[in-house]
Amino acid sequence: MSNAFATTWGATLTGDGRARFRLWAPDETALKLRCDAGDLPMQRQDGGWFELITDKVPVGGAYSFVLDDGFAVPDPAARGQMESVHGPSKLVDPNAFTWKTPWKGRPWAETVIYEMHVGTFTPEGTFQAAIAKLPHLAELGITAVEVLPLAHFGGNRGWGYDGVLLYAPHTCYGTPDDFRAFVDAAHANGLMVFLDVVYNHFGPDGNYLGKYAKPFFHADRHTPWGAAIAFDEPAVRAYFIENPLTWLKEFNLDGLRFDAIDHIKDTSEEHLLEAMAKRIRAEFDRPIHLHTEDERNVIFLHPYENGEPTLFTGEWNDDYHNVIHPIATGDTEGYYADFVEDRWKKLARALTEGFIFQGEPSKMHDNTARGVDSTGQPLLSCVVFNQNHDQVGNRAFGERLIDLSDREMVTVFTAVLLLMPQIPLLWMGEEWGETNPFCFFCDFDGELAEAVRKGRRNEFSKFDAFIDPDTREDIPDPNALSTFTASTIDWAKAETDEGRRWLELYRMLLAVRRDHVVPRMTGEAPKVGRVLKAADGVVDVEWTMADGAVLGMYINMTAEDAGAIPDKEILIAVSRGEMRAMPPTREAHSVILTLDAA
Repeated sequence: MSNAFATTWGATLTGDGRARFRLWAPDETALKLRCDAGDLPMQRQDGGWFELITDKVPVGGAYSFVLDDGFAVPDPAARGQMESVHGPSKLVDPNAFTWKTPWKGRPWAETVIYEMHVGTFTPEGTFQAAIAKLPHLAELGITAVEVLPLAHFGGNRGWGYDGVLLYAPHTCYGTPDDFRAFVDAAHANGLMVFLDVVYNHFGPDGNYLGKYAKPFFHADRHTPWGAAIAFDEPAVRAYFIENPLTWLKEFNLDGLRFDAIDHIKDTSEEHLLEAMAKRIRAEFDRPIHLHTEDERNVIFLHPYENGEPTLFTGEWNDDYHNVIHPIATGDTEGYYADFVEDRWKKLARALTEGFIFQGEPSKMHDNTARGVDSTGQPLLSCVVFNQNHDQVGNRAFGERLIDLSDREMVTVFTAVLLLMPQIPLLWMGEEWGETNPFCFFCDFDGELAEAVRKGRRNEFSKFDAFIDPDTREDIPDPNALSTFTASTIDWAKAETDEGRRWLELYRMLLAVRRDHVVPRMTGEAPKVGRVLKAADGVVDVEWTMADGAVLGMYINMTAEDAGAIPDKEILIAVSRGEMRAMPPTREAHSVILTLDAA
């Protein structure tokens, strides 16, 4: 069966030794395809399209498009690049890879996400090096790997959110077939693979679309990253709607995470994201899991019918992270200001309803309403986390939660995260108590490098610790190689006594989740949660699950005993940073999960 997806843009193999090359360049009068055989004239078609079918470019061969002024640009829909985003593209055969692992996917309810950045996941920073670490994740109890964006960006270091060639995996991580091998190996270990995709902007280095296709952008509308993309233009719409389909089909992925969809502004009758989701649902007969990041707390893209998603599967629940963080660390600045008051009630609401802000006024939004009523949504539509690439990397020094709190409090929230009936996400390395930072890093030159360096440091000027400009100079330079290398996780720590203690905690918690929580999440109805208590550092909640059983979670975040344990079957207890078979009381810094069977 063919894995290739025929796209409107870019290069498509025709099956007879030739390839079709297409580019939308409405600002150009003529276009040529540059390859080893020379510059070949392309045929102008209606609507600003240029096309050429030729056998002059072999698989693996280089090509680019030559504009009227002689400037050569890469293919914005290339499946691979020869080297950088500024050079020629590579003709790739998506069917050349031989898949070895039969794979039918896994249900969403089983999902435990492990978010990783390929470049800092191993010292080598490649797909091939990452393959060797997959058994570690599977043995731990992880069921899905979520890879930060791979779309080719400027330079050889970056988070991936400044991609400019959205169909091509960055060459710094390996070849497209190396990524396929990574996915195949993940499936062999029972792991799903999700990819983070960015459709709200292009990066600042290597985006040439505006040079030959000015209508690709709305000149009079802007985003935080520049001119807004014209999603209502048919050619632009095709470019974006076909992109997730290409990643899913050609790399056999299990799902996608859509970055910052609140910045995808589309005035079309059918929103771009809705069109994407409908097309994806129609294209695949295997489980495909689509989840979003949207700080508005809206759910119009996540309606469930009969326990199944109709468009998107889930959404990142930043509210959960934002309420546990002030509790664990004492942070109150920035967006944490919304979560300081009534923190215990807000935590209880996050556990039982998902979002905390469901129409209430937000200080961070000029006291206007944020969110909508989400109690009709199943809890498994929420993706929750104690930390992630953003929440760590967008701190000035990239500190992890374990650097900002104590072991006992981190243990409490680890247990809460992994035992609640929402979808948990871990950030790479946290399973062994990693303390290496994850800083913001990039690889720009000249004026752009200086602008990013200065802009990054100025972002923190509103925080008390960085009001003094001299203090901001201590913030790591994003362009420095040392900032990147310092962000690589240290696998040796997993072999230390402390690392093994953390790993055993995660292993035990995930085993209880697998055996007792996940089987009861299938077909879960909305409004299953109830708050029993939420005051003075003690939060008790329970959930009525799909089989009628009631799961209870009893959380004591204080340094004092919280009284007798519930007279119920105890599935697991964590107390003072350790696993406990049967604690005599609700000890300090403890979490107890109970079961009342139906």
